Amino acid sequence: MNLIACPHCDLLQVIPALPPRGKARCPRCGKVVAVSKPDSLNRTLALTVAAGIAYIVANIWPLMGLSAAGRTSTTTIIGGAHMMWAQGEKITALLVGFCVVLAPAVQIGFMLALLLATRRSPAPSWAGELLRWFKFHQPWAMVEVMMLGVLVSLVKIADLATVIPGVGMFSLGALIFLFAAITAAFDPEKVWERVGWANGEEPREAGG
Repeated sequence: MNLIACPHCDLLQVIPALPPRGKARCPRCGKVVAVSKPDSLNRTLALTVAAGIAYIVANIWPLMGLSAAGRTSTTTIIGGAHMMWAQGEKITALLVGFCVVLAPAVQIGFMLALLLATRRSPAPSWAGELLRWFKFHQPWAMVEVMMLGVLVSLVKIADLATVIPGVGMFSLGALIFLFAAITAAFDPEKVWERVGWANGEEPREAGG
């Protein structure tokens, strides 16, 4: 029995088996309480692997290059944070390093560990705890804020120098879309279905 509480009005209700891409609405408030996402775990795993590759490229390859007065220089995300630190902008450098470098890496690592753990059923008990930590950590990965800041900077310096977008910038843009696709494809309920209960009860189903 799939008993859940509506996140909007707290009404307890049983969710029936849904067809692919079907939705269930709360009978009290009418809000969507469940969505059937076919092959959610496999699609999310593929997107997460792609996000991991895009993340590595975005941090290794130059983000952009500037050409002015015959001189050209390039920088990476990590290099930009290091330059801010050297110039005394320590708080900004730490925020960039955490929200754009560390947090996305942890988010991708959490998701990979979670999806690989649920490849078998029952999944280890720590998968449920990891899912809770993933939800807590998710808002800290602010790659889109970094991208917005880069675009604003490009507009401001376009009249002063020739801007050469690097591979890292395109990878950063791809990473933003991949994170959005992961959020849309991931169904946490499929994870809970594969985690065994503490009293030894088997998971409800092994499908994903």
